[in-house]
Order: sequence, then structure tokens, then C-alpha cells
Amino acid sequence: MTGHPVADAIVVGAGHNGLVAAAYLARAGRSVSVVERDTIPGGAVSTVERFPGYRVDRGSSAHLMIRHSPVLDELALADAGLTYLDCDPWAFCPATDTAGPIVFRTDLDATCASIEGACGRADADAYRAFVATWAPRARALMRSFYEPATPGRFTRAFGGLGPTATTARTGLFGARSGRMMSVTQDLMSSGDALLDRWFGSEHLKAALAWFGAQSGPPMSAPATAPMIGFAALMHQIPPGRAVGGSGALTDALVRRLTGDGGEVITGAAATSISRCGDHWRVDTADGAPRCADTVISACHILATLDLLAAGGFDPEALARWRRQIIVGSGIGMAVRLATRKLPEYRDLPADLPAHGVHSALGLLVTDRDHLRRAQTAAAVGELPDRPACVAMGFSGIDPTLSPPGHHLVNLWAQWHPRHLANGTGWDEVSATAADAMVAEVERHAPGFADAIELRHVQNPQALESELALIGGNIMHVEMTIDQMFMLRPHPDLSGHEVPGADGILLAGASTHPGGGVTGASGRIAGKAAIARSSGRHNGDRRGRRLWRLSPRHLAR
Repeated sequence: MTGHPVADAIVVGAGHNGLVAAAYLARAGRSVSVVERDTIPGGAVSTVERFPGYRVDRGSSAHLMIRHSPVLDELALADAGLTYLDCDPWAFCPATDTAGPIVFRTDLDATCASIEGACGRADADAYRAFVATWAPRARALMRSFYEPATPGRFTRAFGGLGPTATTARTGLFGARSGRMMSVTQDLMSSGDALLDRWFGSEHLKAALAWFGAQSGPPMSAPATAPMIGFAALMHQIPPGRAVGGSGALTDALVRRLTGDGGEVITGAAATSISRCGDHWRVDTADGAPRCADTVISACHILATLDLLAAGGFDPEALARWRRQIIVGSGIGMAVRLATRKLPEYRDLPADLPAHGVHSALGLLVTDRDHLRRAQTAAAVGELPDRPACVAMGFSGIDPTLSPPGHHLVNLWAQWHPRHLANGTGWDEVSATAADAMVAEVERHAPGFADAIELRHVQNPQALESELALIGGNIMHVEMTIDQMFMLRPHPDLSGHEVPGADGILLAGASTHPGGGVTGASGRIAGKAAIARSSGRHNGDRRGRRLWRLSPRHLAR
């Protein structure tokens, strides 16, 4: 017996994954509190009034993966006020001196027509075949994201993909094994190699490479092909823009959580996680210790290790994990712009919707060498001469984001190192880096720069300090194949558990399946916590069917 209250669970970190985990617990009737260091919940999925009358995202803007997940339906987030607008067109690559723009629509026929106009019939036909081949592969990848990463589940998720490949081998066993080896080679290929096998136009290759690189690694890295293959699913469910800003997802999660009896406590940074009898104690900066059977740490993995260290956990194990987890040195930076108008890109087709391409990810790269030069500069601690940019003008589809007659434009660019060469500080170069990003938009939409009224810059140092993104890495740790699936963030920690600390679960971008707005690690950790607490709640056997997705989501 204890002399103080012991909840079912405490979640450390009110990022969207932490809130997802807590919402599953509360929905299952478990007692749960979320403690958050910031005064605003949501982390990188939050929206604030950065300029008077403007709703400005602090992190993500477009939501791609969570729309392909079971999370939205299982937590009934539409009933909690979440509304998504379809981003259609969902991507756009600007015109060059020799070719027109490429507009990616949800409708595959319309997309192929745009590709044919810009790149030729052969690439349009190749893209149609690419989508047919990669859509089932991308669906399998999404299924693997929403289950714990184990060899058995991994095999089940991808074991049925043989029909998406061809082989010259004959015989029942030979043909089957040949097709699976072909699929495996594709999945382990670099994005660049995949593109070179499928397409001829550098214009199209650049657009898809830049889309894939939103996951972080350059497309020259091994096993980045699936990051490009995910584009195939955009023709089924496009990216969504939450009405009112990216933080509308967080708002809905908080409403769902609190409506089901949970609580979110902001301004309460966790300072340690330690044993307290037969359960766990979380100490916080507000001086109010809280105890629970289960603690879900949904903050950065290095922050979690610090909390465990403060609570007396084995220092040798912690030191080894710290050495072997690769955080990297930043990925990119964001610039938020209040403007009098949206970019006016040249040579756009006449059959676009009224909002033009401003529902889309503006992939402002027309040659992969642009990406390579930017990544190479960052690798040696330098700023790229020409940053690779994504432009998003979602006020074109959601007028709640800006005052009447004005617009909000979000720019994201890669690659920008957190630590610059020669001891240069970000305070010295931040304005120059932001100017270079605006110049990339101006290159494709002349006159845009003159329409800018207000600007807010989030360089890697600012991302680190405001959003607790160590190293300025929005993915927490590198998204390279050596830190994915059963290896993320470390083989010892990949089961969303901490060896030697039964009852400590892990969530957040540091864990499988990684960064991006997915809710996946929150779902995995939340359901694991429900299973752990079943002994305290008679008759609850949900843990036995913990990872089964609904038939509807399996078919997506």
C-alpha cells in the first residue's frame, strides 16, 4: 500500500504523440496526466498568434501520414472538433526554362496529364505504373508504422508484396523467392536509384526526390526509396490541412483527453523519473511529485535518459545509449511570412481550382543537383548557396489563418546545420539564410518578396530552444536505416520500453516509426500502457488484441 495517489499513467511531454498516448488511456477509462515543460501543448504540432491576427504554426504545417492511420477514427477526433481540408493539388514543382510546371493532383489521370505536358508521355506512363507498384508497398509500410517494430511483425507487413515485383526465376519456390528479393532490393534502394530506374525526366525526379527528402535523409542514402514511394498513397488520401492551423490536431486531442477524464499540466517540466516503491514517480519543476504505475516518456530520447539519470538509473547503460544514438546536426529551418499576396508562379495551367496550387507542397527544386549541393554544404557546417525550399500558402484554402486581404506563407528549407563551421553563430547568419529562402520563392514567383510585411525566422538554434528539438533535428534522431524500425532509437530501446525499468514506456519522434505527424508511437505506447494496467481493471483484456488494425485501415 502507498500513502499517496498512484495513477495508471503519467505522460511526460505533450507533443502530439504524448497526447495520443494519453487519449487512448483516458478513453479506456485509465487515470492519466500529461506534464509538459512548455506553456503550450502540442510541441511541433502547435499554432500561435505569431503576428497580430495570424495563426502561425510553430512546427509542422501539412499532415500526411496521420490521415492514413487508425488514430483519427479510434479517438473520434472529428467529434472533438478536428476538421481537415484536402490538399488538392497536393504537390507542385515549378516550371523551368524548357518545361512547364508539374502539378500533382489527387486524381491520378490529372497528375499524369500534367507530367506528360512537362516531361513527356513516357514519364507519364511510368508514373502511373510507379503508383500501381508502390501503393501496396506504401500501405504495408504504414501498417508497420502502427505496430511495434519486431522481426515477426515486419515480415508479416511486407511478406505479401511479392506480386508487386517481377522475376525471371521459375518454379513455385524460385518465382516466389525471386519476387521477394526484388521487392527487398527496391525497399533497400536509395531514392535516387529508384528514380533513375523509373523515370527519364530530371524535372520529375527532382520533384519526387524533394518530396521524399522531407523525411530528413538525402535521397542518396540507402533505404530511402520508400520515402519516395509514399507519394503513391497521396492519390488515395492527400495531405490534410487542419482548419485553424496544425495545432488544431493538438486542440482536438486535448479536448478528447480531458473530456474522457485526463488532464494536461503545462509549465511543469519533468526533472526526474525514479522508483517509488512498486511504482514510478515523476518529479516536476512545479514542485508537485506525481506517481503512477506506468510512465510514458514522449519527449526527446536524450531528455528521457537525463530524467532516468536524475532518478538513479544505471549510468553505464545510459552512457552507452547516449554514445550510440545519432542525433545529427539539424535538418533545416523555417521562415513564417505575413504577406499581402500569395506567390504567383508562372505558367500554371488554367484548369486549377480557385486556390491554384496553394493547397500544395510547393517543391521548389527542379534538379537533384540542387539538393545535393545543399546537403553537401550542411555536411561541412556551411549554409547552402541556394537552399532547397518547400513553400506552403495554406491561407489560400483556410482564410482563418490571416486577416482579410492578407496571407500567411510558410517556408521550410533543407539542409541547415545546427552547428556552423568556424565557430559561426546562428545570430550572425540567420537573416542571410532567411533571405536566401525568400530568394528561392522569388526565383519562381517574381514580385513575391515585395509583398512580405512581417517575418519570423526559426533557424536550427531557435527550433532547439523553443521546441526542445536537440540539435535542431525535427526528427529527434537521424532517420537513416541504422536507426529505423527494430533499431530506433537503439536496439535496446526499440520495443518502446527501457530494459531494467519495467513500467517506463517510450513514445515520440525518437522512437519507431520516427518523425512526422503520425500519432503512431503514441498509439503503440498508449495501448501498451492499457495492457499493463489491465490487472488493476478487472475484465479488461484489450492487450491481447493490441495491434490489430481494422479491416478498413488494412485496405487503405
